[in-house]
Amino acid sequence: MKHILAILLENEPGALSRIVGLFSQRAYNIDSLTVGPTDDPSLSRITITTKGDERILEQITKQVNKLVDVLKVIDLTDNNHIERELMLIKVVAFDEKTRAAVTRVSDVFKGEILDMGKTTYTIQIVGSSEKLASFIDTLNNESDVIEVVRSGAVGLGRGDKGLKA
Repeated sequence: MKHILAILLENEPGALSRIVGLFSQRAYNIDSLTVGPTDDPSLSRITITTKGDERILEQITKQVNKLVDVLKVIDLTDNNHIERELMLIKVVAFDEKTRAAVTRVSDVFKGEILDMGKTTYTIQIVGSSEKLASFIDTLNNESDVIEVVRSGAVGLGRGDKGLKA
């Protein structure tokens, strides 16, 4: 099962390395990882997407909580949450028919064409991981994908509560 972990930690050199090292030492896979400072420059927030059953997730959470720099860890998938990911995708668009098809698919998924080359389009799309995968599948029926880059998931719990120190 997919899990999205939100980790609040001190913004110190080596903190990210210790988190990633913990996953590596225990042979847990990281599907995506995003990190950045919070509104408090002394704190960072890491969002990690991983897969595993409840037992594995409990082990991960306990081990991450033991790290000195870590203040809080929550599993967003346990709660009602909002998840988004950014993707940039470059596709072949060599003739009018292909360009029209790519534009139509982009519009349906609320994508934005950022760049038009002589034979390519570069599109930005934001949404859940599932939406992005569906977009790629649909686009593959209309054009050839040249390159894809994805940011990894970020998420927030819904409601009034937040991940604060």
